[in-house]
Amino acid sequence: MSKYNKILVLGAGPIKIGQSLEFDYSALQVCRALKEEGITVIFANSTPSALATDKAYADRVYIEPLNIESVKRILEKEMPDALLSTAGGDESLELSLELAQNGYLDETNTVLIGINQDVIRSVKNRHSFTDVLNEMDEPTVPALVVNGVEEACDFADKVGYPVIVRPAYTPDRESAEYCYDRESLWVKAEKSLETSIVSQVLIEKSIAGWKEIEFEVIRDKDNNCISVSSVESIDPVGIHTGDSIVVIPAQTLTDPEFTKLRRASRKIVSKLGVEGSCNVQFALSPDGKEYFITGIDPRVSRTSALVSKATGYRIAYVSAKIALGKSLFEIENDVTGCTTACNEPAMDYCAVKFPKWSFESFDKASRTLGTMMKATGESLTIGTGYELAFMKGVRSVNNNHLPHLENIESLTDEALNEIIRKSDDNRIFAIYEALLRGVSVDELNFLTNIDKWFLNKFKNIAETENLLKEKFSKEVYEAAKNM
Repeated sequence: MSKYNKILVLGAGPIKIGQSLEFDYSALQVCRALKEEGITVIFANSTPSALATDKAYADRVYIEPLNIESVKRILEKEMPDALLSTAGGDESLELSLELAQNGYLDETNTVLIGINQDVIRSVKNRHSFTDVLNEMDEPTVPALVVNGVEEACDFADKVGYPVIVRPAYTPDRESAEYCYDRESLWVKAEKSLETSIVSQVLIEKSIAGWKEIEFEVIRDKDNNCISVSSVESIDPVGIHTGDSIVVIPAQTLTDPEFTKLRRASRKIVSKLGVEGSCNVQFALSPDGKEYFITGIDPRVSRTSALVSKATGYRIAYVSAKIALGKSLFEIENDVTGCTTACNEPAMDYCAVKFPKWSFESFDKASRTLGTMMKATGESLTIGTGYELAFMKGVRSVNNNHLPHLENIESLTDEALNEIIRKSDDNRIFAIYEALLRGVSVDELNFLTNIDKWFLNKFKNIAETENLLKEKFSKEVYEAAKNM
């Protein structure tokens, strides 16, 4: 039996792009895990449509704004033994940190479980994040806050171009501008200095075009640590992972690259003392020689839900059990029924996440994809090979059975190249059309920085389509069905 009798679980708040069903799925798993231990579950969320607000999963439900005042009232009324906020995204983590720092948890004798205050502070403050990783000898993207243009140029000369410049201490990622030489940096740094409310500029080395890799890691209090799976975005750094086609597990890493990143992710999680789920994000140079840590989520994330569905390993469920004090060896793997949560999933297949946008409903919205997520949905498809999983993804978001769009097929070569270069929601279909027209993999790799492994897989599909048109036979038909 658990030492806790009543636990308050915080949801993710209002539904918005990039944060809705994934966190709802995870909160549901958390509630189930707690109820199995005989714990009274109190669930608070501002969204009545969330699944976990159903009383089949929580004993008491509060549909209230997720802010200090509301949660404080719930704490005073319910007097829970513990607060669990790791299934509610960044908003819930920050809210739980504020409750702890202001003494509200102490007033009701409520303990914060699943994560501690030091970990939240370490990863949410940019300077602390950098300092922590430097102590571990793990590399972060070189960046510096400067007070003048000359200082910005000196930093760029040191780390090399291109660099990204934006007003310091602003959450507005849209204000970021790329600079490829000293002249453009001088102009854009002056502009950012004028825009900044503190007259400072943040300048950092650009890693656009590098591979984007994530590792989903789970650790318990006894320092047992496993990598549930790796995740690879087809699009390089520069496009939000929510807007990128993603494959589980990573497909293009060599054994040394995989080992290096896996070891780094487990080292980071152990050094931070995370107990439960942690998502570690990497940028890997195209040649695989260099990597940077670009982010750490010491909680259940969007990727956690994706990996859970792809592997069958219930990350949020296991994390909740760990928050109660259990070790990975004490948690049964309900998929196999004979192993524990300490066994890493073995995948003899691959899963593909395909994003879905709703630009047809927003006529004036820019279709160009960047660092801000614009996808409003996604599909997850599984296949014995990459082509099969990818084609299932295409069928789930496109009425055509092949990666064709009428508006793409009618474009000139110049217009097609423009779509490929500017990275909008039609780019993957434009790449496929270019392959059908005979554009080489090398040229497309130069235009997009998409790894040649993926481009060759798309080429396989294009060549199979051409074979079906030119020489239909039983053998070609069977090959096409397998693809």
